[in-house]
Amino acid sequence: MQSDVKKKILLVDDDLDLLEQNKILLESRGYQVITADNSKQGWELFISEKPDAAILDLIMEEHDSGFVLSYRIKKDNYGKNIPVIVLTSAAYFTGFKFSASTGEEKEWIRCDEVINKPVVADELVKKLESYFSLKDS
Repeated sequence: MQSDVKKKILLVDDDLDLLEQNKILLESRGYQVITADNSKQGWELFISEKPDAAILDLIMEEHDSGFVLSYRIKKDNYGKNIPVIVLTSAAYFTGFKFSASTGEEKEWIRCDEVINKPVVADELVKKLESYFSLKDS
């Protein structure tokens, strides 16, 4: 990252192993990471910590917990200005792939990006860095 100030990432996932893996990955790339293992705790941390980005699991305590949390963040005055990335394994189980970039799905999936699990570390970091470089320019 180009700035000396560490960008703060909110990472929310109910899979504690993935939560820890992604936290270590992001910290190794110079990010400050705050974590939650459910959407309620994720929302509370979003409000109190004001992260620079949020990475959310889609399916947590409910099948749509990640979408609901993403929607709440994007409706917030602060949240509408930060990148929100939703991670999902739904394609693996159902064959259905979500997209946050086109048409009708963009209307109801209130996030900036959907990344299918298993997450490729470099892809996730590149997406974050591209959002931050756009915001910082």
